[in-house]
Amino acid sequence: MWAFLTTEVLFFGGMFMAYILYRTWYPDGWLAASYHLDVPLGAFNTAVLIGSSLTMALAVHAAQEGRRNQIVTFLLLTILLGGVFLGVKVIEYTDKFTHHLVPGPHFMFDGPFAQQAQIFFSVYFAMTGMHALHMVIGIGLLTWLTIAAWKGRFSREYNTPVENVGLYWHFVDIVWIFLFPLLYLVGHH
Repeated sequence: MWAFLTTEVLFFGGMFMAYILYRTWYPDGWLAASYHLDVPLGAFNTAVLIGSSLTMALAVHAAQEGRRNQIVTFLLLTILLGGVFLGVKVIEYTDKFTHHLVPGPHFMFDGPFAQQAQIFFSVYFAMTGMHALHMVIGIGLLTWLTIAAWKGRFSREYNTPVENVGLYWHFVDIVWIFLFPLLYLVGHH
C-alpha cells in the first residue's frame, strides 16, 4: 500500500508542479480567476472531508477491536460524507458550466486575463477532477469493506484491508487539504 501511495504522491506532485509554474507565470490572471471559486462551499467540503477522516479512523479502530457493528457504522458514515463532498463538487461544477468557465470553445471570462483564466480553470478541473475520481474509487472500496465487515470478515487478528483503505482515504483527504488553499484562497487575503 505504501508503494501505491508513493506513486500517487508522484502523480499529484506533477499536478502541483504545473500549478506552481502557471501560478508563477500568470499571478494576476490566477488571482482574477480564483475569485470565481466559491470559498464557503470549498470550506464546507474541507470540513466534510476532515469529518470523513475521523469516521474512517474510528472504523479502523473498531476493526482493530473486532467490533463488527461499529466498523459498519463508521464506514457508512465515511461513505455518506464522501457522497456529500461529491454532491457539493457537482454543484460547483454546474456553476462553472452555467457561467461558461469550463475551458474550451465556450469559455468566457471578462477582463484582460481571459487566456490566463482559462489555464487556471484547466488546472482547477484537472486537479479537482482527479481528486473527485479518487473519491469515487474510495467510496467503491468503502462499500466493498462495509459489505465484508457486515459479513464478519474482519476481526482483531485480520483487519488489514480496513487499514489499507483507511490509508488511501486519508491520502485523498490530505490532497484536498492542499487543493483548497491553493485554488480557493489564492486571491483572498
